[in-house]
Amino acid sequence: MTARGKLRVYLGAAPGVGKTYRMLEEGQRRKSRGTDVVIGYVEPHDRPLTSAMADGLEAIPRRQMTHRGAAFTEMDLDAVIARRPKVALVDEMAHTNVPGSLHEKRWQDIDAILDAGIDVITTVNIQHLESLNDVVEQITGVTQQETIPDAVVRTAEQIELVDMTAEALRRRMAHGNIYKPDKVDAALGNYFRVGNLTALRELALLWLADKVDEQLDRYRRDHDIEGTWEARERVVVALTGGPEGDTLIRRAARIAERARGADLLAVHVVHNEGLNGSDPAHLARQRTLIEDIGGTYHQVVGDHIPQALLSFARGVNATQLVLGASRRGRFAQLFSRGIGVTTVAESETIDVHLVTHEESRRPRLRRSRHRKRDESLWRLLLGLGLTAVLMPTLALVLRPFRDDLSLSSLILIFLAAVVAISLVGRLWAALAAAVVGSLLLNFFFTPPVGTWTIAETENVFALIVFLLVAVTVSATVNLAVRRTQQAARARREANALAVVAGSVLRGSRPLAALLGQLRESFALDSVTLLERNPEGPESPIGRLDSSRWSIAESVGTPACLVPRDGDVEVAVDDTLTLVLKGRTLDATDQRVVEAFAVQAALALRQQRLAEQAAAAVPIAEADKLRTALLRAVSHDLRAPLASAKAAVQGLRTPNVVFDETDRQELLATADESLDLLTRLVENLLDMSRLQAGALGVHPQPTSVAEVIPLAVDELGSAADAVQIQVADDLPEVMADPALLQRILANLLSNALKFSPPDAPPTVAASALADRLHIRVIDHGPGLPSNERDRTFLPFQRSGDRHGPPGIGLGLALSRGLAEAMGGSLEADDTPGGGLTMDLALVTAPHHEPAPEPEEATT
Repeated sequence: MTARGKLRVYLGAAPGVGKTYRMLEEGQRRKSRGTDVVIGYVEPHDRPLTSAMADGLEAIPRRQMTHRGAAFTEMDLDAVIARRPKVALVDEMAHTNVPGSLHEKRWQDIDAILDAGIDVITTVNIQHLESLNDVVEQITGVTQQETIPDAVVRTAEQIELVDMTAEALRRRMAHGNIYKPDKVDAALGNYFRVGNLTALRELALLWLADKVDEQLDRYRRDHDIEGTWEARERVVVALTGGPEGDTLIRRAARIAERARGADLLAVHVVHNEGLNGSDPAHLARQRTLIEDIGGTYHQVVGDHIPQALLSFARGVNATQLVLGASRRGRFAQLFSRGIGVTTVAESETIDVHLVTHEESRRPRLRRSRHRKRDESLWRLLLGLGLTAVLMPTLALVLRPFRDDLSLSSLILIFLAAVVAISLVGRLWAALAAAVVGSLLLNFFFTPPVGTWTIAETENVFALIVFLLVAVTVSATVNLAVRRTQQAARARREANALAVVAGSVLRGSRPLAALLGQLRESFALDSVTLLERNPEGPESPIGRLDSSRWSIAESVGTPACLVPRDGDVEVAVDDTLTLVLKGRTLDATDQRVVEAFAVQAALALRQQRLAEQAAAAVPIAEADKLRTALLRAVSHDLRAPLASAKAAVQGLRTPNVVFDETDRQELLATADESLDLLTRLVENLLDMSRLQAGALGVHPQPTSVAEVIPLAVDELGSAADAVQIQVADDLPEVMADPALLQRILANLLSNALKFSPPDAPPTVAASALADRLHIRVIDHGPGLPSNERDRTFLPFQRSGDRHGPPGIGLGLALSRGLAEAMGGSLEADDTPGGGLTMDLALVTAPHHEPAPEPEEATT
C-alpha cells in the first residue's frame, strides 16, 4: 500500500506577500538536492520575478476546459498523478475548479495527489479559511467567495507563515508590484488600508499559534511530558465558590493582560466529599464574569485540591496560577499548611500568585474533624493510636482517686473518652477503645484490684452496661458522620448539576456543552450520546452492531460507536444511551451521570425542536410575504389598472367625440399604465422565482461597458440626465447580461426619482482585486443608516405615501438578482449628501486581475 504524501502549506497573512514565490523557491531548493519536483499548477500573473523563479522546473501542461462558451485552464490531476513525481507544486489551495472538473475544489485535487503518495507544496491566504471568513468580511468589507475548511489546512505536516508589515506591503503596492498603476489608488484606499492589513496579520499569527499549540500538546502527550513548557503564557485562576472569586478573576485578568496574547482559564475543584464551602450562585456569577472578559471556565473533581489544581494547570500547560490567600487561622496552620502553601511547595515551574482579599480577613468557620473521609486507613490508625495512649493514660491518672470516686463515675469518664475516640477514629477505633476501657476498669478499679476477677455481681453488670453503651454511642456517632457525608455528597452533586444547567442555558450548543461538562468533571476521555435505530433488532446482538447505532453528539476522542466500546453506559430510554470512556465510576458518581443522561436527552430533543422551529421560519416568512403581496396588489397594482381601464372606457363612450389630440393622450395614458403594470407583474414573478430558487441565471463573461448604456437607454427621455464614468479597459464580470441590465435599470430609475434636477445621478465602475464595483450615485435626501437594510426588503418604500408609484420590489429584486450571480448590493452615503448603491460582481476568471503578487521582496 502506497504511503500517503506529505503536505506543506505556505500561509499568506495578506494578499501580495509573495507566498507563490516562496513555494517556487522551495521547489528550486529541493530540485538542487536531486528531488523530482514538478509544477502541477502555478499562476504567476505575468510577474517577471515569479516567472523567473519557475524557470527550470518541469510544468505539467494544464487541462483546457470550456464552460458556457468561455475557455478556462485547470490543473490536469490525472497527468500529475500519472507523472508520479516526488513533489508537486500546486498554487491557490482554496481555488474553485471550473464546473465539469473531477472535484469541485482544488484542495480535493491536492488530497487525491497526497493519496497517490506524492508530496504537495501549496499556498493559501488567511482570508480563505472558513473559520475566519466572517471576521475578514467584517474587517475588510469584502466577502470571500472561495473558502477552505480549517481542518484541511491543519492536516499539513508543515505550515509556514509568509508575512510582511503593513507599511512594506503598501510600498510594494505603490511601486506597482501587486496591481497595475491604474488600480493602485483604489486598492490602497480600500482593502490595503493599514488597519486591514494589521488585522489580517494578527489573525494569521493567532491562527498559526493555535496550530503550534496543537502540535506542542501532541508532542508532550506522546512523550509523557508533564512539566510546563513556557512557550505561551497561560494564567489559571482557582475558584473556591466563595465571594472572593470576583477579586481573583480580575487580578488574574490583569496578569494575563500584561502578557499580550495570554490565555485566561478559571478552574473550580469539586472535592469528592463536596465539603468545600462553594456557593452555586457565586460560581454562576463568576463563570459569567470570566467568559465576559474572554476567559474559559472549567470544573474538575479531585480528592486533594492542590494536586487537582496543579494537575489541571500542567494539563493545559499553564505558566501562572492565581490563588486566594488562606482564610485559615494561625493555630490551624500549625497542624496543616493549607491549600496555598501546599500548592506553592509542589508547583515546580508554575508561578503561583497568592492574592489577598477581603474574605481573608474574616475567620473561616472551623470544620468538624468528622467531615473527612469515612473509615480511611489513616483515621483508623489515628484512632487506634489514640486508644493505645489515651486509655492507659486515663487509667494511670485516675488510679490515685479510685477510693474517692465510685465505679459509676469512673465508667462515665471512660465512656467520654470512648466517645472522643469515636469522633476521630470512627466505629472500629471506638469499639477497640470500649474493650480496652472495660479491661482497664476491671483491672485497676474493680475489687479485687490488680486482678481480672470481679468479686461483686453488681460490678459485672456495670461493666457490661459500659461496654454496650460505648458500642451503641460509637455506632450512633459513626452513623451521624455517614449521614453528614451523604448530605455533603448530595450537595456536591446538586452544585455540579447547577453549574451544568448554567452552561447549558448559556451555550449555543447545549447538548455539546452538557457532554463537555460531564467529560471535564469526571476526567473522561470521551462522552458519546448514541441513538439506536428504532427499526434495529431487539436482541443483544443488535447492541454490538455499529450500523444500528448513530452518534447524536460526542465530545473527546475516541468516540464510541456502540455501547460496549465505553467503560460506562447509561441507558436513557429505548433509543438513547450515554457512553463514557476513560474510567469506571463508583455508585454515587453513577447517580450523577444518570442525571446528566436525562438532561442530555432533554437537550437533544430541545436541539431538534429548535431545528424544526428554524425550518418553520421560511414558511412564516413566506406567509408574511404573501400577506404583504396581497396588500401591495390591493393598493399599487389597482392604480395603473384603473388608469388604463378609465382611458379605454373613455375611448369607447359612444356619445362622446374626441379630437385626435385627446384620443392620442388617452391612448398614451393607457399605454403607460399597462407598461407600468407589466413591469410590476414581472418584478413580482421574478421575486417569487428568486425565493423559490427557480429563477434561471446564466453567468457568462460580460462587459459592463456594453451593458450600462443599454440600461441607461431604458430610462427613455430621462437617459440624457445620467452621467456615465466607465473606462473601456475594465475586466469582464461573470454575470447574466439580461439580469445585470435589469438591476442597473432598477437602480438608475430609483436614483432618478430622488435626484434633484440640478444634480443628476452618476454611474461609475472600477475594479478592485477579484471584484468589479458598479456604483449608482445620487445626490438626493439619502437614507439614515438604520433604514438601509429595511429598504432592501420586499414591499418596503421610503416615503410610501408620497413617493413614486410602485410596490417596493425594485431594490429587493435587484439585491436578489445580484446575489444569484454571486455578487452583492449595498447602500452607502454619497459624499456631500445622497445615496450610493454599490453593485459588486466577480470578475471573469480568464480576465481576473492578479489579486496576489507572488514575487520576492526586492
